[in-house]
Amino acid sequence: MIAQAVSDTSASNIRVLPPEEARRIAAGEVIDRPAALIREFLDNAIDSGAANIEVSIEGGGSKKAEVVDDGSGMSRNDLELCWLAHATSKIRCLEDLSSAETLGFRGEALAAAAAVARLEIVSSVDGREAWRLETGPGENYPPIFEQVRRIKGSTVRALNLYDTIPARKRFLKREGSEAALCHQVFIDKALAFPEITFRFIQDGRQKDFLPAAASRKERFAAALLDARESGFLHEINVSGSGFSVCVVIGGPELCRSDKRMLFVFANGRRIQDYALMQVVVYGTQGWFPNGTQPVGAVYVDIDPALADFNIHPAKREVRFRNPAEIHHTISTGLSDFCRRFNLKTGTGAAQTAAIDGSVEKSMFTHNEVAHNNSGFRPAADSYARSSPGYGGSLAMQALLEQRGQFAPLPGHSRHGSAAAEESPIYGEPRYAGRVFGLFILIEWGDKLFIIDQHAAHERILYNRFLAGPIPKQELLVPIPFETESDEDDRFLETQREELARLAVDIERDGNGWRIEALPADWRLGDAETVREILELRKAGENMAGRWAATLCCHAAVRDGDYLDDASAFALAQEALNLPDPHCPHGRPVWTEISREALYKAVRRL
Repeated sequence: MIAQAVSDTSASNIRVLPPEEARRIAAGEVIDRPAALIREFLDNAIDSGAANIEVSIEGGGSKKAEVVDDGSGMSRNDLELCWLAHATSKIRCLEDLSSAETLGFRGEALAAAAAVARLEIVSSVDGREAWRLETGPGENYPPIFEQVRRIKGSTVRALNLYDTIPARKRFLKREGSEAALCHQVFIDKALAFPEITFRFIQDGRQKDFLPAAASRKERFAAALLDARESGFLHEINVSGSGFSVCVVIGGPELCRSDKRMLFVFANGRRIQDYALMQVVVYGTQGWFPNGTQPVGAVYVDIDPALADFNIHPAKREVRFRNPAEIHHTISTGLSDFCRRFNLKTGTGAAQTAAIDGSVEKSMFTHNEVAHNNSGFRPAADSYARSSPGYGGSLAMQALLEQRGQFAPLPGHSRHGSAAAEESPIYGEPRYAGRVFGLFILIEWGDKLFIIDQHAAHERILYNRFLAGPIPKQELLVPIPFETESDEDDRFLETQREELARLAVDIERDGNGWRIEALPADWRLGDAETVREILELRKAGENMAGRWAATLCCHAAVRDGDYLDDASAFALAQEALNLPDPHCPHGRPVWTEISREALYKAVRRL
């Protein structure tokens, strides 16, 4: 009975698709829009060893998508096979995937292009003999071969994408949008291979030209930045077991409001790897203004045996065998670089204000700041009256109690060096007032310092939180909560001891959790508290720094909070003596304007 039912095809709902239909459907996974054609053609051109590559599109790439290269080219025999499904010169068997170093290897690109567009290929191995192939979808485009003339290399052209599949064509965006996506693919490949010259032509006009560059940093600047911005790029190189990493990253001057200018590449492929992007963010934490994202690219060059590139049809994702080691190497390298950069530039090279259309930049190094012990001694409880918040009153009171106890820097007396005493640039700072409910003004020699009271207090508290244990407060009523993922549960389970060191006690409560202790004077509501704790999972090895930043942000005096003159002056002096005058989120604590710049602004020079 079973055999009879199986053989009775008229009663079956399952059918085997005709080969041509199956081929066109499968091609849609590889060629989902014109940009995918460009990406696949560029991969083949780069794999051919080309030194010069030209991309040309018309109609957003749907009318024509063409890539011309001067690579190794193909013979007549290769041309007859290259457009067939799963035809490839890159691998011979499944085991070869573990050692494949080329961008393409599955033999899908040209076959997919021929299934959804009219495909033309002209190629020559030596420049003496060249052949042309023309084919396309269905029986209307049988393969045609003819001998032609061409220099060494290949031209691959796809015409009239989806003309035979109008339902797919209706879902394409406007020509301008599709052209922008094609150009982005062009940029992705150019960033990954700076040694190649790239040219982009749109509707007959050259839109982009990138000559071969000496480094990834140079190519990144040429492709994405203007001449003024390129000077703020840095290149960091680190390595680990079986891999090396190059990070091209812009300084705080190049930050953006989103991550669209942050790229990740693995063995020349641009990939979607949120974890690696977050590693860059955390590795540079405190270097960029709050709410902004870095500009740059991460290039991971890894032994193919330690990565699987065959998990996505378009190879946009990669599975690393040792992601934790890669993440740690990048994060550590970036953190070390940011620390060295700040020291080299003298605590971060605070930016001065723009006056009269020009920006005056000056470096204010540790040795230029003279600690002082003036006779100004405000009441010790003035901070306590003016600043509520976690640690706020205690921290401010401590500031005033330490007033006059600042240790002089090397080569300086308590009142500064002899040269400082004789120079009008130094001497004693003078409190000049507050403006806009946020800024403290200090006149010091021939400079006016403008201090952000919130950023300054944030950094002072941040340094203290990291220097000693955080006061803990047991909750009379524990906060119960449930997580939304297994990852959150694993984080809380494995990091319970570390959280306790951060003054957060958490215990299992059936299928959920409960918070039994928090830092003293904790102010957030239950939902915000849970969210802040779970966000620490993204901080990696910098969990203590991330938590300290959270605490001090909520505890510091804010924009509009009142400070009396004594409190403001004490806070300002502490701010001017900070080893790193940036808040934990990267914003400058203070900026300075010279007397000369002010005179110039009112034309008194």
